[in-house]
Amino acid sequence: MPPREASGPRDESTYPGTVTIAAEPETAVAPLRLGSLTVEPAVVLAPMAGITNPAFRTLCREFGAGLYVCEMITTRALVERNEKTLQMVRATPDETDAFSVQLYGVDPATVGRAVQMLVDEGVAGTRPAHVDLNFGCPVPKVTRKGGGSALPWRRVLFRDIVRAAVRAARDVPVTVKTRIGIDADHVTYADAGRIAQDEGAAAITLHGRTADQLYSGVADWAPIARLVETVDIPVLGNGDVWEADDALRMVAETGCAGVVVGRGCLGRPWLFGDLAAAFAGRTQRALPTLREVAAVMHRHATLLAAEQGERHGCTDFRKHVAWYLKGFSVGSDVRRALAVVDSLDELAELLAGIPDQPYPTAVLGGPRGRTSPPRPVALPEGWLADRDDPRPPAGAELLVSGG
Repeated sequence: MPPREASGPRDESTYPGTVTIAAEPETAVAPLRLGSLTVEPAVVLAPMAGITNPAFRTLCREFGAGLYVCEMITTRALVERNEKTLQMVRATPDETDAFSVQLYGVDPATVGRAVQMLVDEGVAGTRPAHVDLNFGCPVPKVTRKGGGSALPWRRVLFRDIVRAAVRAARDVPVTVKTRIGIDADHVTYADAGRIAQDEGAAAITLHGRTADQLYSGVADWAPIARLVETVDIPVLGNGDVWEADDALRMVAETGCAGVVVGRGCLGRPWLFGDLAAAFAGRTQRALPTLREVAAVMHRHATLLAAEQGERHGCTDFRKHVAWYLKGFSVGSDVRRALAVVDSLDELAELLAGIPDQPYPTAVLGGPRGRTSPPRPVALPEGWLADRDDPRPPAGAELLVSGG
């Protein structure tokens, strides 16, 4: 599927083409309704720290993402008008109709003020079309303070945060993202779904792992199906959507209303084209040659350079190189050179020197991005003792960087 139109020049002939991988048409997936917002296809780009900046969101939008979420924003930093945070909530001119912000917060009052700022003031010139609340982050520096995926255990506090956000958002739909629970003995998703629904959330996303699993093993989709049966609001599935057919299987097995894609699109923004085709009932999938991948890589770096300046943009791009080139036959000397590239011309020259080759299909369907072994979840002392304690955890936002 060709990418959507966007500002800025590019050579359409170098973008990934498509192949037909099935003989029979597929069943289309209905658009997602979030209040007055229609998301078509029902595919959401998950927020990823250091990844889902305007440049990457632009690529994913062009290829077909229905909703594209900026990096997670800390509500305290937003309320205090931290300059870096204000930059992070700035939409591009092409995404104002579906710009989405994910907020992290542990204090209902602060969360409410942050949402009110976004909705009433249009912070940084942007009024989001959608606000998501993060209760799924499993990072130890977050959970040890009671935030992220630890917070739904405190169900009264969880309720108060969702309530504050929904009331402040008014006509802007608010959704919730969470995990199965802290661990197998402290499962929270069903309560979280019921509370989110009762407080007016437009949808809930469930990642099929517990916090102690981090990103290890295989996501368990069964709780997603159980949550679909538990609540009346849309449930979005998240976890191990590596290919468009994974998304179709998730929808078929769980009944979820759509999917949220994170690591699966790293180095593969054209995955959203595959997802758009699949959700429209079409069988085309992209298998770009290395030359076509190189064109996307250069455009990605060009977008970053336009946003951050050429040197900083190219530096930021370096972390994407290994994801884009995964499975391709590229010499170690070229890979090392790409890992220190600091100009667009240098990037173009290095990419042009790599012989063209077919897409390495052996890497399809496999994990991408970060993985880590399971480990016990770091929690505040006494956190599990009282599920109905409404008090916000002390200092939970102080160590959360990036906004």
